[in-house]
Amino acid sequence: MTLTDNKPRLRWACRRGMLELDVLFMPFVEEAYDGLSIEDKVTFERLLECQDPELFAWFMGHEICEDQELNAMVQFILQRVKV
Repeated sequence: MTLTDNKPRLRWACRRGMLELDVLFMPFVEEAYDGLSIEDKVTFERLLECQDPELFAWFMGHEICEDQELNAMVQFILQRVKV
């Protein structure tokens, strides 16, 4: 079973070691995740497999993720937060 099939496990995976990431991921899962396509859900799950320092650098704009799908998901989440 993947995280996309189990929302409680997905919520647990969104709890990170950094508050900055928690405040991005938790609202995203509650407000936007269900509306994603299956492909985007899989991409989000891949994003959650990344290490916190990488995620922090991508979301804070210190680095750009070289994986185009992951980078697109990072940008999508950031846009959702700004709205």
